[in-house]
Amino acid sequence: MENESNVATDCFNSEPKEVVMEIRDWSELTSVCLTNIFHRLSLEDRWRGAMLACRSWFEAAKDPTLFSSFDLEPAFDAAGAGRPDTPFWWTPAFQRRVDAMLRSVSEFGAGGVREIRVRHCSDASLSFAAVRSPNLQILSVKNSQSLTDASISIVASYCSLIRELDISNCYEISYKSLEMIGKNCPNLIILKRNLLNWLDPSQHTGIVPEEYLRACPQDGDQEAASIAQFMPGLKHLELRFSKLSIKGLVWITERCRDLELLDFFGCANLTSRSLELASAKLENLKTLVKPNFYIPRSVFHAERYGHWRLYDERFQTNVFQI
Repeated sequence: MENESNVATDCFNSEPKEVVMEIRDWSELTSVCLTNIFHRLSLEDRWRGAMLACRSWFEAAKDPTLFSSFDLEPAFDAAGAGRPDTPFWWTPAFQRRVDAMLRSVSEFGAGGVREIRVRHCSDASLSFAAVRSPNLQILSVKNSQSLTDASISIVASYCSLIRELDISNCYEISYKSLEMIGKNCPNLIILKRNLLNWLDPSQHTGIVPEEYLRACPQDGDQEAASIAQFMPGLKHLELRFSKLSIKGLVWITERCRDLELLDFFGCANLTSRSLELASAKLENLKTLVKPNFYIPRSVFHAERYGHWRLYDERFQTNVFQI
């Protein structure tokens, strides 16, 4: 009872007691503790915060386990507010920023990088990353106008574990890259090879360089042939706005029998009817996206394509900063 009385007296004592705050030096935390904390932070928080605090934090923030995944897509989505692209992202200056980050992550990861999702990177930086990432399983480099077959050949040679590849809107990458990836990456089950909407280029005016828009790949059937021959294990295939014909469609559906998702939105040489017939024998198919869209009168005869519904997602602009 006496102890309880003392406690009560202390609690309601009108005389405030002096509180002594212990000052701690957070820089003296062990690297194990720091790494554990940094695992709970976002990529941006580590990059802009922890790495800039002090030398010990910088060293801890480079722990390879923190770089198994390098995903910039959330940053792109946030900066563009869900819109596909902004003019600044297509500049050499922005490409250098992305390249610098990709190179750093590849070095810090020490061979443990399993996922890379970036945009607008160069041949040099992707090759650098591929050589240092033998365990890479997911690679997304869409909208990278400088990428060519040269860097994809390096990816195919050093990253045989890849199971997901997104090379959408990479116009300097040809069917040869699809062949190399198919031959060397037997685990590949997801391929995204979408193109920009070439049917209505006005959607990209002021954002994507005009010369790049004019370089839209024409070899849709050759790409389809490469996919059919070298990627028979695919389960997910996206070929939006591809210029393949019914012949290329048949090759794919006859050879890639495990497909669960097929996306041919915007493929002007295909009809919904032909797609339904060609895919009828795909027993595992769950999702089929038909080539339904609107084609401006200035591109094709409206009476031929008048039954296709409106597709008018306008690109907007913003400034992305890393």
